Amino acid sequence: MEGIQIFVCSWVVACLSGFCVYLYHVLWLRTEKLREKLRKQGFRGPPPSFLCGNFLEMKRIESMVAMSPRKQDGCLTDDYAPSLFPYLELWRKEYGSAFMFTTGNVQHLYISDPNLVKEISLCKSWDLGKPSYVIEQLGPLLGRGVTLSNGHLWAHQRKLIASEFFMDKVKGMVGLMVESTLPLLKLWEDLVEAEGGLADIRIDEDLRNLSADVISRTCFGSSYSEGKEIFSLLWKLQKTMSRTTILIRLPILRYLPTRNNREAWRLEKEIEKLILEVVRKRREQNVASSEKDLFQMILEGVYADQLGQKTANSLVVDNCKNIYVAGHETVASAATWTLMLLALHPEWQSRARKEAIEVLGGCLPNADMLHKMKMLTMVIQEALRLFPPSSLIAREAFEEIHLDEVCIPKGVNLWIPISTVHRMPEIWGPDSDRFKPERFAHGIFGACKLPHMYIPFGLGPRACLGQKFAVVELKILLSLILSKFSFSLSPNYIHSPAFRFVIQPQYGMPLLVQRA
Repeated sequence: MEGIQIFVCSWVVACLSGFCVYLYHVLWLRTEKLREKLRKQGFRGPPPSFLCGNFLEMKRIESMVAMSPRKQDGCLTDDYAPSLFPYLELWRKEYGSAFMFTTGNVQHLYISDPNLVKEISLCKSWDLGKPSYVIEQLGPLLGRGVTLSNGHLWAHQRKLIASEFFMDKVKGMVGLMVESTLPLLKLWEDLVEAEGGLADIRIDEDLRNLSADVISRTCFGSSYSEGKEIFSLLWKLQKTMSRTTILIRLPILRYLPTRNNREAWRLEKEIEKLILEVVRKRREQNVASSEKDLFQMILEGVYADQLGQKTANSLVVDNCKNIYVAGHETVASAATWTLMLLALHPEWQSRARKEAIEVLGGCLPNADMLHKMKMLTMVIQEALRLFPPSSLIAREAFEEIHLDEVCIPKGVNLWIPISTVHRMPEIWGPDSDRFKPERFAHGIFGACKLPHMYIPFGLGPRACLGQKFAVVELKILLSLILSKFSFSLSPNYIHSPAFRFVIQPQYGMPLLVQRA
């Protein structure tokens, strides 16, 4: 009996020892090997701790630089990155334009070096894709759709969707975009009249609803009404998941039944149920070839591949969520910040309004008119430079890859700070924090020394599929607003950009609006 007890104890000790060795390998040794390979190439970074890496230090720095509302002192266009990502800015100053840091057992390499950014933009290898841990973190919101998938799955989905956002197709959507915008103009006209000629309007909520309406009409056609409820749940899910910046989430926390995780899982199931109901209704319909929208193209492409019902359903649900989220959040964010910048700069507002009125000539915009709006194009490009919808581009090396003269080990995550590279004085000039649309008078190549550092819609093969769609929608929306209204910043506005998958005003965007 005593011998059995000794055997059991020995077996338990051996299992515990093996488990501890495994944890040491996974949580420290594996990432330490990656760090050593990076160190040998000259990369430095804050020293990590066991289990947490730099997670605790990131939280400490964030708490020390608690984001406080900025004063309206004429500096609203100053760089907001130090408030949103104080740890990255602190380390950039200490370690340079490329440095390494760790969260849990995930090794990161921060890159704002122009040569490395260019190499990443030129890399077409499937060995460089969206990070695995980001895919898991954002799974409830975006699943394995075109935004987060990799390899053959990404290529297949991109081929399925890309053609629907070619310029000839986007031009055919102009009429629907105009139809969606007209109710917003009427709403603001009524508010201005009701307030005696000057209304304090929180425009960000209205613009988000408008953009959701555009996506529903243009991409989901007859499923427009069902899209309203899906949008509402996606917005709740997005707010739930954005309560903690993804950079300072320990990967293991996504498995714990925390309050946030439980809410995210619940919303994910509700959204999937609603989308599949829309799928069921659409598949029961006979859609003529001339009436096919993006939703129909996805259905036909996915279910024709004989992937199995469960896999096909997942792909349809995930891509619908991708289009819903990316398609309307990007435009709503860009439009919000553009109107704020025009409110701050009445001279540019007047110039853009004059152009819009001359081009439109009292008519509703069409594709040919949009092409003639050069002034408005410059304004949009500059707004996207100062306030890009997303602030970070993420990639992971699935195999060892070489960029320029740098060897990126397998498993390293790369992070490019869009908002930082858009404001580097050595590229954009000493006035890089100022709103100067004229810098784009000769296009992107004339705006800065290194055009590949202008990346508001991402870079390389993974650049946003819907960027042409977004710019056309922005031109329609802004030209119609400018032709009808003039506006200035409300005294109730508190400048505090927040990172919620896209850059949004934390306390809303109120403007004082009146008839032009």
